[in-house]
Amino acid sequence: MFLITEEAINSVAKQINERNSKNYSIPIIGDETNSEIPHFFEILNFEEIDKTERRFYAIDGSYNSHQFYNGLAVGIYSAGYVCYHEGKELRMNKNTDPVILGKSYYPNNILILNQNDLNEIYDELLMLEPVKKLIDFFQVKPEEIFSYNRDAVCSSLSTLLSFSQEILEWSLVLEIADLEETKNGDFILRDGSLRSLQIKQEFLVKLGEYLHSKGIVIVGITKNSPIKMELSYTYKQIDDYLQDQLKPKFCFSIDDVKRQKLCCWFEVPDSVLLASYGGDRGSAMYAKKDIKGGRGFGFFSTARLDYVEKLQNYDWVIVDLNIFDAMPNIKIKNPNRDLDKLKVIFKELTRLTQEHYILGYPYPLVEAHNFVTLKKDFKEEIIKRVKSALYSEQRLDNVDIENLFLDIHDKF
Repeated sequence: MFLITEEAINSVAKQINERNSKNYSIPIIGDETNSEIPHFFEILNFEEIDKTERRFYAIDGSYNSHQFYNGLAVGIYSAGYVCYHEGKELRMNKNTDPVILGKSYYPNNILILNQNDLNEIYDELLMLEPVKKLIDFFQVKPEEIFSYNRDAVCSSLSTLLSFSQEILEWSLVLEIADLEETKNGDFILRDGSLRSLQIKQEFLVKLGEYLHSKGIVIVGITKNSPIKMELSYTYKQIDDYLQDQLKPKFCFSIDDVKRQKLCCWFEVPDSVLLASYGGDRGSAMYAKKDIKGGRGFGFFSTARLDYVEKLQNYDWVIVDLNIFDAMPNIKIKNPNRDLDKLKVIFKELTRLTQEHYILGYPYPLVEAHNFVTLKKDFKEEIIKRVKSALYSEQRLDNVDIENLFLDIHDKF
């Protein structure tokens, strides 16, 4: 049993209770021209969700590593994307596999024995085709783009793999945008936010503006965010109003009561963002709604894109929009929101959130996650394949090969 004091446990419970009941005085109904006021709309008819020419891309990444008792370590990162059109997944790779249709990238250097190996993994990342194109797009040297230099990134294996995954993911945003088949109105979904601690803001802003100029909508979506804790009270007030007051009198376009669902979105106020991420300089930068002095080109909002009964906050997601879509004149310091554009984006997202296995969350992101995630059996698969290669070369005794991958923790 863990020797955690009762005082520590009570402190955690107190913090949760305080944040769960915090009232930010966000009006449930009010001025419809105010993006920080909840905007309600009917979910897209289920029969219509696949009737669109838009393509919906989804990007995700993953990394994993394992170190053995003799100092040998293996580490790998990956990122990839899938694409859906008219409800069907499209082939994005040049393979003939009938099941794997998405496109992904992996490094060749996965063995780490010393610092030189970490440096080689870093150098290989910069030579991957999508990363090279991203660097060319920014038109400066890599050391000017990234927030940290190579020595800092290569200070540990986990730091390097996390960095590599994120850079590769951002590179795929540009790759998708430049695909011949990607058109005005298509969506790129990213797991997480449109902010980064690894790439300096000025370069991400350039990418965000480029996407906006091409009419490509990029959205960062997550169910896990400190914002949701801060808005717990507000979510409950909205849910109660939607279900008990608005729904009974709403003029739905369909007669089937079971399919009559109301959705909602609103911009996250600055006060909530500061409370969610802390008020110090670094945290304030991460949450900032601007193209200068922040961490990316995001515009934090939150939405309920389906309704999951009796699962508090579950069906709410945090949606980080492209600030150039939300505030098209941000470069001349005009703060006006393009409400018509925002309404279209959230309505279109409900094409993706009605799959029964994960209501309220875009299914392409689920499929992208399943496609690229390095599973828990990653270690076993790598070991098996390396052992096979060593045995085939027959340069080491069998015992030596087995001892290379001995995990002393498995003996206890």
